[in-house]
Parts: sequence; C-alpha cells; structure tokens
Amino acid sequence: MDNFRRPKRSSQNDSVDGFVRRRMRGSHNSLDEKGGESVAESRIGNFSRAEGFKPRKTGQIKPDGRSLGRRKPAPEIKLDDISMKDIPKNNRKRPKKNWKKMAKRTSLGLAMLVILIGGYLGLKGYLRAKQIFQGGGSALAWDCNPDPAKLTGEGDGRVNFLLLGKGGPEQSDGPDLTDTIIVASLDPCNKEAGLLSIPRDLAVKMDSGETTKINAVYALTKQGAEYNGKTEDEAEKEGIEAIEKSVENITGIPINFYTMIDFTAFEQAVNSVGGIEIDVQTPVYEQMSLHGKPYTLDVETGVQQFDGLRALAYSRSRYTSDRGDFSRSERQREIIVALQQKVFSLGTFSNPVKISQLMDSFGGRVTTNLNIPDDVSKLYEIGQEIGPSQIKSVSLVDEPNVLIESGSYGNLGSIQVPVEGIFRYDDIQRFVRTTFVDGFIKKENPGIIVLNGTTVSSLAKNAAEDLQGYGYNVIEVGDAPTKDTTSTIVVDLGKKDTKYTKRYLELRYGTTATKQLPEGIAAPEGADFVIIMGQDEAGN
Repeated sequence: MDNFRRPKRSSQNDSVDGFVRRRMRGSHNSLDEKGGESVAESRIGNFSRAEGFKPRKTGQIKPDGRSLGRRKPAPEIKLDDISMKDIPKNNRKRPKKNWKKMAKRTSLGLAMLVILIGGYLGLKGYLRAKQIFQGGGSALAWDCNPDPAKLTGEGDGRVNFLLLGKGGPEQSDGPDLTDTIIVASLDPCNKEAGLLSIPRDLAVKMDSGETTKINAVYALTKQGAEYNGKTEDEAEKEGIEAIEKSVENITGIPINFYTMIDFTAFEQAVNSVGGIEIDVQTPVYEQMSLHGKPYTLDVETGVQQFDGLRALAYSRSRYTSDRGDFSRSERQREIIVALQQKVFSLGTFSNPVKISQLMDSFGGRVTTNLNIPDDVSKLYEIGQEIGPSQIKSVSLVDEPNVLIESGSYGNLGSIQVPVEGIFRYDDIQRFVRTTFVDGFIKKENPGIIVLNGTTVSSLAKNAAEDLQGYGYNVIEVGDAPTKDTTSTIVVDLGKKDTKYTKRYLELRYGTTATKQLPEGIAAPEGADFVIIMGQDEAGN
C-alpha cells in the first residue's frame, strides 16, 4: 500500500482520471483549522465525511509477496515473434448435443400431449355418450357359449335392434311420428346380419284397442302418458315400449335394443364421418322441402357420394319412386349399410376424437338402451368382421315373399295390411324367423326326425313345419310304431354337441330329453334328434 502516493493538491479545475472536481453547493474555499480541505468539499480518496465514514489509521504494511509491490516492466513483445503454436489450447471441449436424448424427450413430450388430449376427448365423448347410451337392454347372444340353462326359447341366439327415425322438433307435421322403422338382426357367432323394413303405414292394434298406423304408436303412447301426468322420460319410455311390442307381435322375434334418432342428428352423423358412398341401382329425381327450404334431389346410377343433407333427402324421397314408401325403405337400408361400413372403416369407436365428434353431432337427438362400454365395444368388435355381403337387406313386399298389400281402414284411409288378413302375422313371422335363423340352431344344425305317436292326423306334419319355421333341419316326417303316446318324447341321440338345440326342444315340448329310443324305431344316418309327438300336443 506504500506504493500509493498521496495525490497532489490541484486547482479547482484539475481532474483525476477525467473527473472534474467541483465544490458542493454551499461550500467555500477556506481550509479547516488544521490546514486540510473543507469537510464540505468533495474529493476522491478522502473518506473523512460528515456521513460518519472515518479513515482507520494502520501501521506501515511491508511487502510480503502477497501485496502488489512494485511491478517490473513487462518485456516488449513484437508481433513478428507471435506464433499460433505459442498460444495455449483450450483443453475444455464444447459439449456435444445428444440428439438421441433430445428426440426421446421430445417424443415423450408429444406422447404425453397426445395422451392428455386424447384422454380429454375420450372423457368428453364418454360423458356425452352416457347421456345417449342409457342402458337397460340385454342380449344373451353376445356370448357365443352361454349356459344352455339361460336360454328361454328360439331367438335367443341373435341380437335384435329396433332402429327408429322421427322428424324431430323441426318437423312441424308430426315430430314424433316414426316414419323409419327397421329391424337390424345380428348373429354374433356366425358373423351375419340382416335389415328388415317395417312399412310405416302397416295397421296395428294398440293395447288400448285403438287401431292405428304403426308409425303413430310411439307418438300416441307418449302423448297419452304425458297427458296422464307422466314425466318426459317416463312418457318416452312408455312410447318406446309400445312400439317395441308392436314390432315383436308382427315379426315374432324379441327386440333386445332400440335406437331413436331424428332427421337433424342423422344428417349430422353422416357429415361427422365425412359422408358415405352408395352404389345406386335406380336413379332418383325429386323436388322436396328440407329444413323449410326447397331442395332438388338428383341422383344418378353408379357409385355416388352423399353428404348429410343429400343422404337425408335420399332416405325421405318416395313420391317419384315406382313403389313409393317401399322404395324409400329400401334406400334407408342402403344408407344404414353404407354408414355402418364408413363408421367401422374409420375406426370411430377406437378413436377418441371421432367419438367426441360423433357424440357431439348427436347431441340430445339420439337415445338408445345400449350399455356403454360393454354393448358398444362388442358391437364394434363384431361389426368389424361383417362386410356388406354378409348383411341381408329384406322387405315384406319383394318377390317371392310378398306378405304386405295395400288396403284401407276407417278414418285411417290408405294403410298396409298382411296378405293373410289384418292383424294376422303368421306368414310374416315365419318369413322373419327363417331369414334371421337363431344363431345357436344354425351353428349346431341338427338333423331332426318327427314322428306321430297319436291317431291325430297331420300332427307330425304340422309340428315339422313349425320347427322348420324356426330354422330347424327336419330331415324326415312319419308315423311312430305305436299310436298311444301320451306325452311328447324328445330323444337326443348324442352324436355331436347339440346342447342348445336340446334346450330349445325341451322348452318347446315341456319335457326332458332322453337318450333311449323306444322299441321299433331306428334312427337313420344324419339324425341327431327324434321327436315322437304325443297327445299333449294334439290340442296345440
């Protein structure tokens, strides 16, 4: 520190390192009584200030190697003497970027983002779906190997859906009239399906005894329930149950599930999957009104693209078709098949984004008693394995099975009635059961022999025809050696596993199958069951 010299006094305009020393305001040039500078004067290096900072006196500090000391002048360096070799290299290497780690972190971040977004959309779609899929339906045939004891009768081997389409609140003329009535029957075990249209003008009799067209059953029942003080949900349930019962009486098969959709939801559903494609066989041209505006439907033959509005017009057109409402029903089945194929080809039910979009498009305009996720996931799995060629599209007015004809009834005006007579559905039921054969019966396909063990003529013949109407394979009809059989006998020859057919036959004839054939009866090759009709069936 002794190398720092005391600075010389300088005049007022002198500067130290370029800083001009100035007097502070209110100061003067007089010296203090010891001959030093005034305490009011600002100087660099003088810490004896009025603020309280006082310099501390210390002894002389001698150099000990740690002080600055007096430095020797640096040797003169010429630029010519500098060489790059003389410059020391920096041994610290710049760290290289680990692109693999960065890519991995980025991919993990993106994956997490996708999971979060997918989880949100999946949850959103699920919550919306819970409002639509209200549950309550059931079907034993979802399981291809159930306990036979759970079977209640022929028909349990299929899953049957009732598809209903109504106008909705925008339809001023009958918003609750179900102008679309289609039975979709699914055989999960044999991977087959079928669609059957019920004419909307088919005459039916309600529980009240009132005769009406079937498309008004839901609306009238719902309206009556609301009039009697039922809530909207209760009235809706009664209306659905009423039309389900009417369809079961007509077709002879149980309805396991229903789906109700209005025109607007249908249009939005088609749009949400990007439209559908139909190979049109018959051109359609019709001017109509949709959403209160004029619309011209012009569809040529060949593969055609349909957005929601065009599909809705195609499904409603009937005035310019040769067969009117029957042609419209056929087009509705075409649309359902096309929509089913598009939904499953997109993997809609495995994609949370598409589920969310589809559920949003439905809104509160769709109701069903399918359970989520069980029934929906099973339907999705099976639907992926069923192509258009495995879906039968049938009606009750196509040759050679013309079972419905036009008629009239009181104030209902023009109606549709069964060919065999109004409210008589035997021929229709037989056609439906043989078209949509029970999946368990079809899978086992047993050979059955029917013998008459009584003196009642045609008993075995009539029983055989009835069995054939349910899809049974009757290979022989004849007479038993004796005519005194009191109770019908079912003999299971046990040649193969036919546990479901055995259960059905036991339920049908109210007996327990035996494995012992009566004397005098020899079962031919190919027979799995022998049924000997008794007196108990004569009254049936």
